[in-house]
Amino acid sequence: MTIPGGARLWITLASAGFLLAALAGNLRQLLQLSLDPQGWCWLVLGVGLSLVSLLANGLAWGVGLGWLGHQPRWVALVQLFLRSNLRKYLPGGIWHLLARVRSLRGDGGGVLAQPLHTPQALVAVLLDPLLMAVAALALLPLGGWQSGLALLAPLALLLLLPRWLQPLLLRLERQRARQLAAQGLLLEELDPEADATVLLPGYPWLPLLAELGFVLLRFAGFACCVQAFDLAYALPWGGWVAGFAVAWTAGLVVPGAPGGLGVFEAVLLLRLAYAVPEAPLLALAVSYRLITSLADLIAAATARADARQPLLPSES
Repeated sequence: MTIPGGARLWITLASAGFLLAALAGNLRQLLQLSLDPQGWCWLVLGVGLSLVSLLANGLAWGVGLGWLGHQPRWVALVQLFLRSNLRKYLPGGIWHLLARVRSLRGDGGGVLAQPLHTPQALVAVLLDPLLMAVAALALLPLGGWQSGLALLAPLALLLLLPRWLQPLLLRLERQRARQLAAQGLLLEELDPEADATVLLPGYPWLPLLAELGFVLLRFAGFACCVQAFDLAYALPWGGWVAGFAVAWTAGLVVPGAPGGLGVFEAVLLLRLAYAVPEAPLLALAVSYRLITSLADLIAAATARADARQPLLPSES
């Protein structure tokens, strides 16, 4: 049975409705909150750390491409990642992935030493968010047992065993290929009879560690928001890491609004409201969304300007 409007629409509406209801119910308390100069400094630092995390994410993607046997051209690859990252906020949630697939095929410049076929490019793009999600879930045990939630960490890590990862990547590639074909994107390049040949060299330890570094940097930006609103007392840092990991992963993988907008905030509220007052937690979630969106905008603008900068002649 097909849900009218699709699951994405209803998840988006539910997340947005929950968030708006929480904002309306805590409006008076939110208006009473204010930041001192030190709090604003923490938020500025959060923007800086979020920018660094985007660079780390681009480099981690390159590590994953190298693990798959492709040879990235690092500067062009990171520029592509930063430029395309802003497109995740567009309706549909596929435009940043589409830009990367096209570039890996050689359509938008040489980001790889050898261009890929479309199925290979799809696998190379889809591996990145999968590794990000596993890296985030691997941090869950830092928050303790959490009524069994910590068990998601070893289960996620087992998912990366080649016997499970290979068919999963192939299934995701087929699903995304059908989605692109249904929307008339890359239609002339997709062959429904041809699947990607996924040859995995083993367990992706190095790409996973690179993505773990990215997730920790992402959390560092979140931790700056925690400090800005003086909420570090409410939970041990392990609890903050675990709560962030669950909410961030949900925003990444749940088919809701573009960029996980509303999903991250709703899950964070549901997960941590037992220990953190709701109004400051709402302010924390909104401020984190603002600093990460600002970081995305700055990174995309900088990468685009850098790509247009002509090369200076070498000095003799």
